[in-house]
Amino acid sequence: MNAYKLLTPGPLTTTDTVKQEMLFDHCTWDDDYKRITLDIRKKLLQLAHADAATYTVVLMQGSGTFGVESVLSSVVGDEDKLLIVANGAYGERMEDIAKHGSIPYTIYKEAYHRIPSAEKIEAILRDDTAITHVAMVHSETTTGILNDIKAVGEVVKKFGRTFIVDAMSSFGGVDIDVEAMGIDFIISSANKCIQGVPGFSFIICNKGALEKSQGKARSLSLDLYDQYKTMDKDGKWRFTSPTHTVLAFYKALEELDAEGGIAQREIRYRENNQLLIEGMKALGIEAYITDHQGPIITTFLYPASSNFSFDEMYTFIKARGYAIYPGKVTEADTFRIGNIGEIYKDDILNVTAIIKEFLATKEDDYGTH
Repeated sequence: MNAYKLLTPGPLTTTDTVKQEMLFDHCTWDDDYKRITLDIRKKLLQLAHADAATYTVVLMQGSGTFGVESVLSSVVGDEDKLLIVANGAYGERMEDIAKHGSIPYTIYKEAYHRIPSAEKIEAILRDDTAITHVAMVHSETTTGILNDIKAVGEVVKKFGRTFIVDAMSSFGGVDIDVEAMGIDFIISSANKCIQGVPGFSFIICNKGALEKSQGKARSLSLDLYDQYKTMDKDGKWRFTSPTHTVLAFYKALEELDAEGGIAQREIRYRENNQLLIEGMKALGIEAYITDHQGPIITTFLYPASSNFSFDEMYTFIKARGYAIYPGKVTEADTFRIGNIGEIYKDDILNVTAIIKEFLATKEDDYGTH
């Protein structure tokens, strides 16, 4: 299999040292392994600026969507009502989860290129007093936009509601003070900005809000409260855990610390992102988002040619060592390039040079020089 780097929002390119951790087969009942789980939970609290007296961490088998579904299906009871805030496919996925789980909900949809309005959310909460929980995405990788969870959090707390944030593609790459922002549940995944590999999600939970969820879960395996009660005893997972992923994640946490923590990683990601946008603009390719562009992934509009083929460009780029993403925006023809993971300035320069080379082969079509 030909090797290539992932310019995606996760799974992403990991270090060789992270991958090497998966060569070890670990027993799930072993005390050493359970101590690793406990240490991971402690480190995640520190990254979130969360006090252990108020917050806890629950690790949940499965992808990030499993984590989101675990929270929504476990903490929003039949007598509650969820407000979903959506400006992309992943906010809309929360609605799919609510429908499948018969979770009472309403939804506020914003245009994909705009951040949700805290003022509109305040009006919704004022008019609909039945709403008990508010859920939204931080880094909406449909477009790459970074939503203002601080402003929304202030509104949610003003009304005394529970605030749920899907920070799948931002936690670890953008500094988030969970406690200061009034976030009750924040969800991310092992294979995102911590730079581990796929296999589990994690949820940083306000203990009081989590305790109130006892008995509300609509799923056995995704029961957030039961997972917490079991894991909190000694680090044991309720059901078989992804041991290799856990070991890789533990190493990835060490490497995050060695890089200088979230602050330094965020600088690298933002520099990657800015360099990418500037390089693509020089090629005549414009970013879809003009305001509130996040540092994780960028959506680009197709070059102005009816003959452009994303599949052809994708194949051309992949053959030269990189994989990018197709677009998810419904009203425009787009593709996406991520800049998180073990990706540096040279990688961004390389991929823009490859795209320039591709466009040069189509010079007559695109007028690119």
